[in-house]
Amino acid sequence: MALSLARSAHDATNLLHSLIYFVPETERELTGVGLRAGRMCYFAGRAAPMGAVGAGVVTATFYNFSPGLVARSIPLAWELASPEAVAGARLAAADAALTRLLGPDVTGSAEMTAVATLLRDAASACTAEGRPLYAGHADLDWPGAPHLVMWHAVSLLREHRGDGHVCALAGAGLSGIEALVTHTATGQGFTPQFARASRGWSQDEWDSAVSGLAARGLLDGEGALTPAGEALRAQVEDQTDRLAAAPWQHLGERRTEDVARIGKAMTRAVVKAGAFPRDGVFAAR
Repeated sequence: MALSLARSAHDATNLLHSLIYFVPETERELTGVGLRAGRMCYFAGRAAPMGAVGAGVVTATFYNFSPGLVARSIPLAWELASPEAVAGARLAAADAALTRLLGPDVTGSAEMTAVATLLRDAASACTAEGRPLYAGHADLDWPGAPHLVMWHAVSLLREHRGDGHVCALAGAGLSGIEALVTHTATGQGFTPQFARASRGWSQDEWDSAVSGLAARGLLDGEGALTPAGEALRAQVEDQTDRLAAAPWQHLGERRTEDVARIGKAMTRAVVKAGAFPRDGVFAAR
């Protein structure tokens, strides 16, 4: 299977998971079990499947967040709510958000059942070695409703890919903040302003990382990627694709194409329904 097809399936379904970080249902459900509003809901919600881990583990596995920002929420979160309660509340948030954004006709459709079955089968081929975030999520029980099976499977695939991406970044010699700076320099993902602020880095820390990357020949004087920087980012993405390919190779080309087709339609629907902010967060490209 071409790696480009596996990447297409990831791109078609990833937002179906990551909407959980933007929808209001998440904060409502997680504060309902005792967490504080704001960043704590993100850090605790995503880390909860690993158990009551400390700030160091969260910083290491999430990779591009300021350690100081993480430490303001973790481990305090576990004094306010157990990891089990947080994980349950997060699933409830996914249930409410997907039902609101897609509507019962889609969440209860034959296509939802089909894509949930395909994604669960793909996730069955993930392996836990060297993948701590994936391993934590894989220990959770499978939900019963098809739209939640879909969401949980996409979450497993996303964290499996993300753990591999961290390995690729570390192998390329990019620290967390350097990974963030170089990714925003591609013109994809978050805007630099949102990336810096949401990940808790000061302007001085960001500027220092830019200077260090320029000294290594990876950024030019305008903060754009040099040819060497572009090559390094391409190397990272290629390695990430390779490390994430096994689930899709297990599924096979035809069924992976089905995932991409159905996933694209559902992703378009949640975007149209307003799952994500429209301004100031994502780069225009």
